[in-house]
Amino acid sequence: MSSAVAKPGVAVITGASSGIGAVYADRLAKRGYDLILVARRGDRLEALAKRLRADAGVSVENIVADLAKPADLDRVASLIAADARITMLVNNAGTATLASLAKTGTADQDAMIALNITALTRLSLAILPAFIARDRGTIVNIASVLSFQTLPISGVYSGTKGYVMNFTRGLQDEVAGRNITIQLVLPAATRTEIWDVGGVPISAIDPAHVMSAEDLVDAALAGLDTGETISLPSLEQDGLWTAYDSAREKLFGATQRGVPASRYHLAR
Repeated sequence: MSSAVAKPGVAVITGASSGIGAVYADRLAKRGYDLILVARRGDRLEALAKRLRADAGVSVENIVADLAKPADLDRVASLIAADARITMLVNNAGTATLASLAKTGTADQDAMIALNITALTRLSLAILPAFIARDRGTIVNIASVLSFQTLPISGVYSGTKGYVMNFTRGLQDEVAGRNITIQLVLPAATRTEIWDVGGVPISAIDPAHVMSAEDLVDAALAGLDTGETISLPSLEQDGLWTAYDSAREKLFGATQRGVPASRYHLAR
């Protein structure tokens, strides 16, 4: 007599109506997850949900919400915090405006901060207590290679994604030793609709440098399966990250002095 295979639970995916979020929905549905999909565009969410219900036989619930709006964020955070079925959260929702700071309007700056920083933080902290109580759960935070690099046109965007990187690594340190996985995903240029609103058309990027959303998600999930907590899907030489991280730790250690460096030649 065969025993039933346990379902992996419910995955919440933000920004699920297109691009990276829609691919996560597809891949996680195929892995047997029931889904809660969050996005602004209800028509797209319903079309995706209908397909996934038919193709994968999973339950799909839609939450139509703009996570950059405080009332919508509060509503989604409350729903997530109260739902004991949730075993995974994919914080994918984000926006970008690539332009000089002088040419980036206040509304665009506020949108990047609200969605890339505030929403991701609130939703992570909404689900974390339940994961700690059950000693089980996974959070996937989508950052960017611009988390550790800036361009003349990426000041605010790089700043928000730098926050995602450091916030996520702080969460990883906090749950160390628990049966909780926090994965940081650092994509390079990826073919999604974010370019349509970002100020730089995808056609301006060398096609050889642009990854499909499908390849990105498949790589990130393959890394998750092997316990990779920091995933750079386009990085062939993974030793480069090890060297970067080692240099970061060495730099931090070297700052732990109670006197100014000798190069400053301070007058007394």
